[in-house]
Amino acid sequence: MRTIPAEKITASIRDMAIEACRILPPDVLDALRASRQREESELARSVIEEILENAEIARAEQLPLCQDTGLAVVFLEIGQDVHVDGDLMAAVQEGVRRGYADGYLRKSVCDCLSRKNTGDNTPAIVHIEIVPGDVFRVTIAAKGGGSENMSRVTVLKPSEGVDGIKKFVRDRIIESGGNPCPPLIVGIGIGGTIERCAYLAKKALLRKIGEPNPDPEIAKLEKELLTVINETGVGPMGYGGRVTALAVHALAQPCHIASIPLAVNINCHSHRHKEAVL
Repeated sequence: MRTIPAEKITASIRDMAIEACRILPPDVLDALRASRQREESELARSVIEEILENAEIARAEQLPLCQDTGLAVVFLEIGQDVHVDGDLMAAVQEGVRRGYADGYLRKSVCDCLSRKNTGDNTPAIVHIEIVPGDVFRVTIAAKGGGSENMSRVTVLKPSEGVDGIKKFVRDRIIESGGNPCPPLIVGIGIGGTIERCAYLAKKALLRKIGEPNPDPEIAKLEKELLTVINETGVGPMGYGGRVTALAVHALAQPCHIASIPLAVNINCHSHRHKEAVL
């Protein structure tokens, strides 16, 4: 049994929240640079150049990549042989609270009906997965409103199959246009139930760009969906072009015989996330 103090979790999440909002991960930067090379539209290339310049300024001057610093989504992978000394959920929320205060990050969380701001960007959304061993892995994602607003969940008929999945994803990207700030990373969740596929779609976004799903059939679908999305011509920031998405990441699991639950979770080019193992 390994014991982790709750304060250590708080301190880690505090630091991760700040860094995630300021520094784009290397895989995202590499994907943006590669997209600049294959983009044929001069206007679209100039947009990608500005995105890369913005990322460099944010890193150098320790400023947020975007004024929308998002709603914090925290994924916890906790080994069954780990004991947290203290209140785990309180530790997570306090870490987010400190990060958004100390990093001077915009507080974007409000009551869903009154719209009154909570004042500290909490409560964060927390997902917990119990795994074997004594690992404690924390991943925080700052999910902006523009891209989250364009995300959707549906339930397809079994007869619609893969073609139905492709059509729904394509239509969603076209309808979204420039609103989610492309080039995008698109998370796809397939199967389970409506709440499960939504979780899968968001979790899929965390995979490193360029790493396909280990299941060959799902990896093939990811590749096909990326082609379908980039053939829409939406382009960087909706100005047209070949690069509407940098990647499509999908996760799938079995579902009921009567349905195909499907979720599309869109993330903007400020693909902000940070992982740590405590």
